[in-house]
Amino acid sequence: MPSSKDTAWNEIFDVLDIHSHDFSKEPYRISAKQIKQICSKFSETAEKEPRIICYQAQRKDRPQVFVDRGLFLLPVKNGHYVIVKVTNDCDGYIDIPPITSPPVEFRSNLTFELRSSKVGDSEMQHVDKAYALGIIQDFCGVDPIFLTIRGRKYCPEFSFCVGSQALVAKGVQTEVDAGYEGKDTVVLIEAKNTKVKDIIIRQMYYPYRQWWHHTKKDTTVLLFEYNEGMYHLWQFEFDNPDEYTSIRLMKSARYKIV
Repeated sequence: MPSSKDTAWNEIFDVLDIHSHDFSKEPYRISAKQIKQICSKFSETAEKEPRIICYQAQRKDRPQVFVDRGLFLLPVKNGHYVIVKVTNDCDGYIDIPPITSPPVEFRSNLTFELRSSKVGDSEMQHVDKAYALGIIQDFCGVDPIFLTIRGRKYCPEFSFCVGSQALVAKGVQTEVDAGYEGKDTVVLIEAKNTKVKDIIIRQMYYPYRQWWHHTKKDTTVLLFEYNEGMYHLWQFEFDNPDEYTSIRLMKSARYKIV
């Protein structure tokens, strides 16, 4: 049985005849206004709300028509998207391999217990505790770094490529769970509170381009998870700042507090 998202996108593809579009020549451009208009006849919120319909943070979130045709979705402007063809070496997402190396047994230099960090179970508080304990600094090999970036902002205009296709993004809303700046370095964190097998590259690439543009400093992106009582970190870099698909996993580690 098709999901609400499948119902919506099947209708969108039919009404706009996206089936006949030649994705090898260029992406297909679509707006939230078009989506809302086409899906207004549906009764369920999940079938007519663009914010929900366009949510594709992991491979499992893609509607079947995207999977069948090898497509993924990218925002390029507030309320505007492009449907992009998967390239030979990238489907728009990157795998997050499990960390199987022995845990790093880490001893913090803190001289007192952090009690407030035990209240709740949010992504943010686990990131903040990892920073306070010195885990993030140790993993990145950069100290001191200072918390200077957090929350949602709109990115400046930048051009980039997905394979042979050139795109421009401007004013897209990005969100950074935590960002730290050192003398020559910026460290951005995308935090998860549950295990993920893959993630859309956009969640790391757009903030990377945004803060590299603003600071002109060496910028790196970390994926952060707290689970099973340990802090898991993956460090990603882009070999070519202008190429969306040039992402590469540099290293990973899991930390256990002793």
